[in-house]
Amino acid sequence: MRETSARLLRMLSLLQTRKEWSGAELADRLGITARTVRRDIDKLRDLGYPVDATVGVGGGYQLGAGAEMPPLLLDDEEVLAVALGLQSGSTGSVVGIGDASMRALAKLRQVMPSRLRHRLETLQVDVVHREPARSAVDAQVLSSVASVCHNHERLRFDYSTHDGTESRREVEPYRLVRSGVRWYLVAWDLTRADWRSFRVDRMTPKIPTGPRFTPRELPPGGAADFVARGITRAVTRVRARVLLHAPIGEIAPMVHEDWGTLEELPDGHCAVALGGDSLASIAHWLSAFGTDFTVVDPPELREECRRVGERRRLFADRYGNA
Repeated sequence: MRETSARLLRMLSLLQTRKEWSGAELADRLGITARTVRRDIDKLRDLGYPVDATVGVGGGYQLGAGAEMPPLLLDDEEVLAVALGLQSGSTGSVVGIGDASMRALAKLRQVMPSRLRHRLETLQVDVVHREPARSAVDAQVLSSVASVCHNHERLRFDYSTHDGTESRREVEPYRLVRSGVRWYLVAWDLTRADWRSFRVDRMTPKIPTGPRFTPRELPPGGAADFVARGITRAVTRVRARVLLHAPIGEIAPMVHEDWGTLEELPDGHCAVALGGDSLASIAHWLSAFGTDFTVVDPPELREECRRVGERRRLFADRYGNA
């Protein structure tokens, strides 16, 4: 009996790792006959596990979705991953799931083997309480938006832009994308007849949802790349090219690919193409390099650099000897 129970657990574990297994594959992995595989599948069904079977060439077994959730089989690393995910989820960018995360974590702790419970306890950390980020979204809103994306249903919502302008939008929703602590919806804007990304924390969805639509092909690179390009455009309102009187190896660690591109020059120095939200911000970045430089473009940046340098000189004169 103990051998049979262990074999059933191994079979269940295999069914959870892949969409479909043939009877011959299961028999080979478990070291049993095809007839025993069929008997064990029937036993799993009797225990409440919905195992679907297809016949014919290419047929096999797969674990289906049931009306009730049967016990999951997780290995040690999977258990820890779930536990840590629940622990961090209570302080993430989604509000309304903190209590549920802690309840689920408490239930998981109760059934953990002692060796795993000990490993999780060693990872306990104190968390500084902070108010949710302004960009945090409600779990119910996130779930509703995800549902219309999955069902290919049009979505109407009120939207507030960064300057506070309110508008009513109607879109074909496609994907949710998370960037840092912010959530975005990639959608086809029906009014503007173009792809747009919307911050979910600025959306107020309206019900009922609209009719179903035929999905379009996503923009090149997919939804995540589309959002990333939009974020880059939003924070890169001005661009500049500057010659730095230093070798590229010295400057490279200070330049992030999201806002700067380096080019090595024949004289051993380098040039950098920078993007920023203002000339003032670029001038401050340049002062942080700690090396001489020559502004190539735009000319207005030269005057901004002079102003930054003068402010730094006055500050040093006033407080340098304090």
